[in-house]
Amino acid sequence: MSEKCTGGEALVAALEAHGADTVFGIPGTHNLSVYAALSRYGMRHVSPRHEQGAGFAADGWARAGGRPGVCITTTGPALLNAATAAAQAYSDSVPVLFVSPGLPLRHPGRGNGFLHELKDQRAAFDAVVAYSHRVTSVEEIPLAVACAYAAMGTGRPRPVHLEIPLDLLDECAVIQPVAPVPPPPALPAEPQIRAAARMLADAVRPVVIAGGGAGGAVTGLRELAERLGAPVVTTANGKGVFPDDHLLAVGAGLHHRAVRDLVRDSDAVVAVGTELAPSDLWYGPLDIPGDLIRIDIDAQTVTTNALPDVVIVSDAAPALIALHRHLPERVTTAQGVQRAAHARQERTAQARAEGADYLVLTEVLSGALGREGILVGDSAMSCYYGALSNTPAYQPRSFLYPTGLGTLGYGLPAAIGAKLARPGAPVVALHGDGGLMFTVQELAAAAQLRLPLPVIVTDNGGYGEIRDEMAERGDPVHAVGLPAVDFPALARAMGCRGVSVGDGDALARALEQAFVADRPTLIHLPESAAR
Repeated sequence: MSEKCTGGEALVAALEAHGADTVFGIPGTHNLSVYAALSRYGMRHVSPRHEQGAGFAADGWARAGGRPGVCITTTGPALLNAATAAAQAYSDSVPVLFVSPGLPLRHPGRGNGFLHELKDQRAAFDAVVAYSHRVTSVEEIPLAVACAYAAMGTGRPRPVHLEIPLDLLDECAVIQPVAPVPPPPALPAEPQIRAAARMLADAVRPVVIAGGGAGGAVTGLRELAERLGAPVVTTANGKGVFPDDHLLAVGAGLHHRAVRDLVRDSDAVVAVGTELAPSDLWYGPLDIPGDLIRIDIDAQTVTTNALPDVVIVSDAAPALIALHRHLPERVTTAQGVQRAAHARQERTAQARAEGADYLVLTEVLSGALGREGILVGDSAMSCYYGALSNTPAYQPRSFLYPTGLGTLGYGLPAAIGAKLARPGAPVVALHGDGGLMFTVQELAAAAQLRLPLPVIVTDNGGYGEIRDEMAERGDPVHAVGLPAVDFPALARAMGCRGVSVGDGDALARALEQAFVADRPTLIHLPESAAR
C-alpha cells in the first residue's frame, strides 16, 4: 500500500521489508532522519565507536548469521572511515549494505565547502564495493534497497553502497513499497555436469578443494567426497564447510607442502567455491597435473588463477547434487581415506611446526570452542600461523578471518557482530597486540552491549610479522616495536573485565569464566605463554 513518509522512513521501512532487524552505525548531522525512523520501527541499533568498527561488525554479522549486514554512516569522513571494512567485505564475498547520506540534489557540481563535502563521494565508494548508487528521489528509495538486496543475493555476494541526498531524507513523498525479489536459481548446465562426471568416474586419485563458496553446500560436499573417496582440503574462508574430524578431511591451509604434494599427486581436482587466490596459497599457484573441475557462482572467478578443464558456473549446492547423481557408485573409499590420513598427518606436522609459538593457545581454543563455537581472527600471527591450521572447525561460518584484504583491526568488531547474530554460540576474538590497537575502542561498544565475549590478545611487542620480514631481507629492523600497553587495565577502563594469563591452564580458566561473564573479558597472553 502506498503511503506518504520521509526519505529516512522510506529507507528504514524498505530495510525492514527485506528482513533487516539490526543495523550498525553512528548518527551524524546529516542522517538524523534515518535515526528517527529506526526508533519508530523498533530496529535494533548497535553503536560501535568508529565507522570502521561498524563496517566490520556488519561483516561479522553477515558471515556468522548468513544474511546481509547493514552499516549506516553519515557523509564524508564517516563513510570513508567505513571504506576499509567495505573493501574487506568485497574481498571475502560478504554481503553488507552500506548506507550514507550524500550532498543535496542541487549542490553545486564544483563544490562550495559544504560540511563533510567530498569531491565525489559515490565514486569514491564505488571503487571498493560491487556498486555505489545515488538515488534522486524519495520515491526511488524502496526500489534502490530492493535492487541492492537482489544484487547481494544473486551470484557472488558482495557489498553495496546506497547514497541518499541529505535533503531527500527529510523530504516527504508517497512511496510504493517494493517487496523482496527472490534470486533466480543458479543451476548447473547439464553438459558440463556430464563432462565433469566422466572425468571423475575415471579418476583414481581425486582431491576436493573447498572454499567459502561451499558454505551452503555442506551435505552435497560431504556426499561427493564420500562417493569419490576424495580427500578434502579447505581454504581459510572455507574452514568448517567440511568437518575436520571426517575421515576424508585433510584440514585447512592450501599453503602447506603436504597439500601441494597431495594435489600434485592427484589425477583430478574439484575446486568448489574458491578463487585459488594468492592470499590462500602464499607461495605461488598449485601444480595441478591432472584434470581441474571448477564450480563457482562467479563466471569470472572460475577461470582466474587456474584454468579449468571443465567449468561449472552454478551455486555449489545444486552443482554438487547433480554431479553426485551422475557418478557411479564406488566399491570402496579405503584408498581415499588412506590418502587423506597420510596428507592430514603430514599437514598437521607442518602446521604444528609453523605454529609452534601458538600450540598451547590453539589447543585451549579447540577445547573451549567445541563443535559450536565461532573463532573470529584478526590478521595476526597467532591466527594465520596458529589458529588457521591448528584449531579444528566442524561447521561453516565458524572461522571468521579477513583473508583477502588482510586488514588489521577486524577481529574485535567482527566478533561483536558475530555474537549478536548468533547469541547462543560461544564466540572468541583473537588478536595480536599491534592489530588490536586499530579498533581497541570497540571494547567500549562490547561492554555497553554486555556481551560475554572473550578477546584474546597475543602479545609479541609490536608488529611481529613485519619485524621478521625486515630481518629476513637483511634490512634495518625498526618502526615495528611498540611500547608495552597494560591491556587488562585498558579493558577495565572501558567497562570490560581484564586479566593476564601465563600458561594454558590459566587461559582455559579465563575462557571458561569469560563465556559466562556479564561483560567482555580481555585476556592478555604474552607470546611466551602461548607456546
